[in-house]
Amino acid sequence: MSFSEQSEMVQRIGVIDSNTGGEPTRVVISGGPNLGTGSLVEQRERFRTEFDEFRSAVVNEPRGSDVMVGALLLPPQSPKAVAGVIFFNNVGPLGMCGHGTIGVGVTLRGLKRIEPGRHFLETPVGLVEFELLNDHEVRFSNVLSYRVAKDVSVNVPGLGTFVGDIAWGGNWFFLISEHNFELELANVEELTSVSWRIRKALAAQNIVGADGAEIDHIELFGSPKDPVNHSRNFVLCPGKAYDRSPCGTGTSAKLACLYEDGKLKPDEVFRQESIIGSIFSGSVRPIEGGVIPTLSGSAYVTAESTLLLNANDPFRFGIRT
Repeated sequence: MSFSEQSEMVQRIGVIDSNTGGEPTRVVISGGPNLGTGSLVEQRERFRTEFDEFRSAVVNEPRGSDVMVGALLLPPQSPKAVAGVIFFNNVGPLGMCGHGTIGVGVTLRGLKRIEPGRHFLETPVGLVEFELLNDHEVRFSNVLSYRVAKDVSVNVPGLGTFVGDIAWGGNWFFLISEHNFELELANVEELTSVSWRIRKALAAQNIVGADGAEIDHIELFGSPKDPVNHSRNFVLCPGKAYDRSPCGTGTSAKLACLYEDGKLKPDEVFRQESIIGSIFSGSVRPIEGGVIPTLSGSAYVTAESTLLLNANDPFRFGIRT
């Protein structure tokens, strides 16, 4: 029996995969769930509570991996936006995703839905303006980013005390510059273990973001390998996977802290290097309450495919932990 003859048994989901600085984005272009009406925040909550199996099927094994980030394209509610999007990963929906925004922009270009120029993407945390520079490069202005606490100490059992900043860049981050770890790709297992233990310690000691929000991203900084860059980072995401890209929301949080410390002037370019050596360039525009970061990077489409969810497959909804 061919795939076409199994239509009653198989659910089809059209996706386009890309990588932004090595970090994958899987854009769902067809076969997604009906999230009804309401704001994108309300639709994200409905996605979280009613369609978690769909989320898992798209990004988790056996079709995806812990590092995969999904992007569900939706009709925009704002007349300014070319699309609405809900980003999600191996554990749940996200508020915003910087590398994913670049990936979505390049994907929309590949679908011939946009031309080079300025556009808006509607996300659950607000409208994100982006500029498609060419078929592969995107520059975007992120949401308001800011620091809520500086030099916060957290005691990590077996590791000692770490001091970091708590900042928002579209997700909540604990940013650590002072540590004794080498930010090398060969040390990823150690860096993952340490960062995960820091995250657990933050939760155990009730160290949170604004309004009691969980800090679910840990970001370590060090010296760049290429002297043309300003910093190198290691970012651990909520699902315990490290970010291959320099992390758009994490770089935004970093830029907010640098500006507050007087180490970054408005419109001054800061080059953030990832753990694998890929680059985001960023700058800030101060506004009341923080800064608006502008970041640029490149993405490349890697696949256009149809995911098949067979009703008889016990793992059709992915492997969830």
